[in-house]
Amino acid sequence: MSTTIAVLTGAGISTSAGIPDFRGPDGVWTKHPDQMNVYDLDLFMSDKKQREYSWRWQKESPVWKAQPGVAHKALARLEQAGMLNLLATQNFDALHEKAGNSDDVIVNLHGTIGSSHCMKCGQAYRTADIMAKLDQEPDPHCHKPMPYQGDMPCNGIIKTDVVYFGQALPEGAMEKSMRLASQADQFWVIGSTLEVYPAASLVPVAAQAGVPITIMNMGSTQYDSLATRLIHEPIEEALPKLVDKTIAGQG
Repeated sequence: MSTTIAVLTGAGISTSAGIPDFRGPDGVWTKHPDQMNVYDLDLFMSDKKQREYSWRWQKESPVWKAQPGVAHKALARLEQAGMLNLLATQNFDALHEKAGNSDDVIVNLHGTIGSSHCMKCGQAYRTADIMAKLDQEPDPHCHKPMPYQGDMPCNGIIKTDVVYFGQALPEGAMEKSMRLASQADQFWVIGSTLEVYPAASLVPVAAQAGVPITIMNMGSTQYDSLATRLIHEPIEEALPKLVDKTIAGQG
């Protein structure tokens, strides 16, 4: 029976792929606190100008253009080796999907920018399709024909599946993550400051279940004392090494 590993990733895994984090010293929100409004649900739903700004900002953000780095690809290798039972991520950049991890293991705790939906009828959209037409339609609305309205378009507001401020986490996301983290043979935290809840609570949940914990982060976290292994090295170097060792049966 091969070792099963549950993983939680935070902004640190994506900074190595060129995406600035939000809350760090050079974070987007640290330097430009007003930009938190981009992800404010009430503003987005109530103000056309705010929606247009939010869509434009997201299209021009490095999040949208980024490609997975070697650290993301290492976790895809771990899944291909049949050892990854959970990849819970606080990132909404869809880089784990782009790297080749499957929906079977990925839990997007804070949603994902890869897909969008209509806030009125729930129709799903690929964000890439919306971004491609953003110049023609800067405030995207739903085109789904409504049969009981003579096939008139729904015209509801479309929003990315990122969890905005004022929104609940995706249904069942934390429950699934807690269950799988406490069932795994190892729990790895990669590039998370463990300051944002409820995601950070996965560490004490795993610890309580007796699962050995590895925390790989450049800075220290409040849960370092619960870890059996602390790795303070650049993630793009340390994670591929750890994955290769683990697949070879020495990790």
